[in-house]
Amino acid sequence: MTATPHPLDPLTPGEIDAARTVLSAAGLVKDTTRFAYTGLEEPPKDAVLAHSPGVPLDRRVRVLLLDLAGAAPRDVVVSLTRGTIDADRTLDPAVDGQPPVLDAEFGVVEEVLATDERWIAALKSRGLDVSKVRVAPLSAGVYAEEYPGESGRRILRGLAFVQEHEKDHAWAHPVDGLVAYVDVLNRTVDQVIDSGPVPIPSVSGNFDDPAVTGPPRTTQRPIEITQPEGPSFTLEGGLLRWENWSLRIGFDVREGLVLHQIAFHDRDAGRERPIVHRASIAEMVVPYADPSPIRSWQNYFDAGEYLFGQYANALERGCDCVGEITYLDAVIADEHGAARTLPNAICLHEEDHGILWKHTDLWTGSAEVRRQRRLVLSFFTTVGNYDYGFYWYLYLDGTIGFEVKATGVLFTSAYPRGGSAYATEVAPGLAAPYHQHLFCARLDMAVDGPANRVEEVEVVRVPMGDGNPRGNAFTYRRTPLTRESQAQRDADPSAARTWHITNPASLNALGRPVAYVLHPEGRPLLLADPGSSIAARAAFATRHLWVTAYDPDERYPAGYLVNQHPGGAGLPAFAAADRDLDGRSLVVWHVFGLTHVPRPEDWPVMPVEHTGFTLKPAGFFDRNPALDVPPHHGHGA
Repeated sequence: MTATPHPLDPLTPGEIDAARTVLSAAGLVKDTTRFAYTGLEEPPKDAVLAHSPGVPLDRRVRVLLLDLAGAAPRDVVVSLTRGTIDADRTLDPAVDGQPPVLDAEFGVVEEVLATDERWIAALKSRGLDVSKVRVAPLSAGVYAEEYPGESGRRILRGLAFVQEHEKDHAWAHPVDGLVAYVDVLNRTVDQVIDSGPVPIPSVSGNFDDPAVTGPPRTTQRPIEITQPEGPSFTLEGGLLRWENWSLRIGFDVREGLVLHQIAFHDRDAGRERPIVHRASIAEMVVPYADPSPIRSWQNYFDAGEYLFGQYANALERGCDCVGEITYLDAVIADEHGAARTLPNAICLHEEDHGILWKHTDLWTGSAEVRRQRRLVLSFFTTVGNYDYGFYWYLYLDGTIGFEVKATGVLFTSAYPRGGSAYATEVAPGLAAPYHQHLFCARLDMAVDGPANRVEEVEVVRVPMGDGNPRGNAFTYRRTPLTRESQAQRDADPSAARTWHITNPASLNALGRPVAYVLHPEGRPLLLADPGSSIAARAAFATRHLWVTAYDPDERYPAGYLVNQHPGGAGLPAFAAADRDLDGRSLVVWHVFGLTHVPRPEDWPVMPVEHTGFTLKPAGFFDRNPALDVPPHHGHGA
């Protein structure tokens, strides 16, 4: 714990312990208290920008406290600098939502159901022993008209899977037609819904069993990726420098990897130029399409409900990351408020990325080529059956990329004999329902400074006629998004629609505002009916783009408390103010993701699916910023 940490440095073990000490001294920690979230309360952007190195700035921690004895949850802000409680708000779960699901609650659902007579009878009717049944602890969502008794109570739902032995992957054996609703605080079972036994698939899901996989292939020869002189980046505390890039690395138990103060040193301009003040994946939702009573409630917010940062994998050299690797640990607080280290949670490395630029000239006879490389900052997390890799990329030409790599095991059900309009049969008798993985990036922009503007730019066909006699012309249309009510937009690949984040006060050599351009993939948004519960709770996922005026309290697109929140929080509430966006400090929220119609090839473990977006400079530089990249002299040159 340094004397004067940078305001954006992650919390240290000493700071986490100090926060718990302050809370205990204030009488806010009892034996039944659990820390549902602990994170750095980052200073506002203007305070960070005005900060001078070495000058202390108030270090604050935000904590969500859950009482297992049933007292109302509390949202508390602690000043570590002053040793005081700065804010203490009592929450109403029926209105505000519940704190995130505790890791310790995962086992509660199975434990409680193991002694419930209705559950045991339902399993017995299927010839199942409760000792061989695993129960997935699944967030409940909000269905107030159907289940008014759940309001304000802490509910998880449970679906069952058979595990024949301790190494057996139970996802292969779903117990369909059965679901239970469990109050995890009172440790009671609200309902057991049993629509009758369904044949349990017997196919093996043991992708790590040689009897399933067959002998490993022997055709692959080694690929060696080495940097004999070490990596090209430097790391000083949380400050990373690579080529012309600089940024600060953060980690949050809810958002996982967070990048701060992304900037590019422009040699032509002779200065370091800011681009993004803060970048994170602030939420993700996985809604399922099966409308059956047993499963129609299925949708999961892996960030807001489960805090996917806490499940960061301990990455392994040569498997998760290849080459000259630097690993960083992440420090979070456990559910008792004690510091916990996640080893090798973050991976840093460089990758060759093909051709950067190349030209063989007809007239001069010159032939020049340069190779692209990128810096990769990544982490992998496992939430239940799915595994997600989050990859940020920085390129030599000033491009910023982001990619999710989704893999893991499909969430399964039994495949009905008459077929299904909502699921794929991926193995005999085994189904995987259609679903989506929708992510929301929060990009607190600072393109050459905090005062930015967003313009929508799209291609426009020009009709044949005067000025276009041969009909070959097309042009671009630029539409400023000057208010929050305007800045709720969908991608349109047919029009090559992009969004330009510009700085009207910073002009390039051609006299035009500098800009970075958000290039979306433009895949489907939330497909649930607009009147559905999930559409109210995941309203952020109904648009590819939202732009809001910067407010340090507006951090999460589905709201602060997502678990069992009835909906309407987050981006719809932020944008309702309809604030002016022109030349302001702005946050760009970008929604992207996968609509997954499972394939047999996705079973028993799913090859990686990719989704993401790109931020590219457009007039930010006066010329190609990668002209000074030297020729490559590798083996065989």
